[in-house]
Amino acid sequence: MQIKPDFSLKNHNSFGIAAKAEYFVDVQTVNELKEVLQLPGYSQKFILGGGSNMLLKNDVLGLVINLNFKGISVEREEEEHVWLRAAAGENWHDFVLFCVTNGYGGVENLALIPGNVGTAPIQNIGAYGVELKDTFESCEVIDRKTQEIKTLINAECDFGYRDSIFKQEYKDLYIITSVLFKLTKHNHKLHTSYGDIQKTLDERGIEKPSLQHIADTVIFIRQQKLPDPKKIGNSGSFFKNPVVERNKLIAIQQNNPQVPFYEMGNDMVKIPAGWLIEQAGLKGKRFGNAGVHDRQALVLVNHGGATGDDIWQVALEVQNAVQNKFDILLQPEVNIIE
Repeated sequence: MQIKPDFSLKNHNSFGIAAKAEYFVDVQTVNELKEVLQLPGYSQKFILGGGSNMLLKNDVLGLVINLNFKGISVEREEEEHVWLRAAAGENWHDFVLFCVTNGYGGVENLALIPGNVGTAPIQNIGAYGVELKDTFESCEVIDRKTQEIKTLINAECDFGYRDSIFKQEYKDLYIITSVLFKLTKHNHKLHTSYGDIQKTLDERGIEKPSLQHIADTVIFIRQQKLPDPKKIGNSGSFFKNPVVERNKLIAIQQNNPQVPFYEMGNDMVKIPAGWLIEQAGLKGKRFGNAGVHDRQALVLVNHGGATGDDIWQVALEVQNAVQNKFDILLQPEVNIIE
């Protein structure tokens, strides 16, 4: 375990922002994390997961702690279900592929989402009609101040749309070290109605899809719509899809009868943020070295050499344009690191 000063974070954030950490350390065990948390003399200690859901607006002062815990293990098994524990540093997509390969169902719709397992519950990641909370059983966390380890079950995490207690009351209080998932072994409940999954399956002549078929289809769709961060810096979906009251939808439909939406219950609907941004005329628009992706307006991109503030200025342009046109203020899905 080595603490490195003046460390570049360019390869540790999917936007490819050339920010630096005042100090950086890579930890591979919970015991190492405990040791680092007890170190005195740093203005702050910043926990780094996969770096895929954050925007670094400036250099990071203090000590950046990179969680590099690895390991996937079966904790419990019954006839119909298996409980898998994955360490926080496991790549999320690799975990999904592990589950699919072993015939464990529940996370196949979440294939190709960037990031690590440990950060997935914070955001309650979701895609194509499935959210992390659907298979989340519990997680182990460590208290930043006391280094006490405890377990939080699903009901304690207050999961919401791209939200959890880790973004609210427990923000900067706990660090997730591992996550326990409850997955199906047989009689999988497949979700094919959201987005283009069923359409793509039909085009491929797949009438009885397997877990692998679903994962492959999701990967195919995502690759068609979303840019590869290894080729162009981005964090995937930058904004949350807004959930609004039905009367807001009705007002929009007066001039835009084709507006897509999804029923959320309690007279609320979800409108795709990408559609709103595209209708505001910003799809593919470039602002210097940063801009809006030309295939998916929900994605902001670093064309090369953009700073975190450059990306943020584009985000503000998008917010203003959508609010002026539709009276909806888009909220960032990514974490903005000042």
